[in-house]
Amino acid sequence: MARREGAQAARSGREAAEGAAEPAEAFAIGDADDVSRQGIRLGFLIHDVSRMRRNAYDQVMKPLGVTRAQWWVLAHLSRHDGMMQTELADVLDVGKASLGTLIERLEAGGWVERRADPSDKRAKRVFLARSGQQLVRKMTLEENRFNDRILNELNGADREQLIRLLSKIKHALIQYGVPEAGDVEA
Repeated sequence: MARREGAQAARSGREAAEGAAEPAEAFAIGDADDVSRQGIRLGFLIHDVSRMRRNAYDQVMKPLGVTRAQWWVLAHLSRHDGMMQTELADVLDVGKASLGTLIERLEAGGWVERRADPSDKRAKRVFLARSGQQLVRKMTLEENRFNDRILNELNGADREQLIRLLSKIKHALIQYGVPEAGDVEA
């Protein structure tokens, strides 16, 4: 009983404090313009679509025996084969030790190989092995099927416009100082 009365008193105190907010402050919060609300909705939508696409793509890759972290490394190497391991960690925005462990698993699976850098024997470069190249080809086929399914309601012009608009947002983020995760041009 005492706990319930204490909770009610605390709730009443919060409500009184919220009601005591400056009228101008309450007006500014309650009167957010359409552009602000639209920007917030767009941010959530971009986040949700990205998260949902990653999760769905994980399911597409599962029969190939590839995890999200693995397919991300393999996909990047397919466009930038032979990167130094430290550069790859920076581009993928993962820790060097975490990437090292991941590359060890990829190497054990026969999908990548590490070779000493010719100019710095301490540094390692990461290359797709032949089986890794074959896996990337399978991943690409599956991704094409996946994209056909999820983008089927967008015609060619819609897709080009979406690419153009998302590229503008990406460019604005780069201008804002967000580091780029590498080229996405395939």
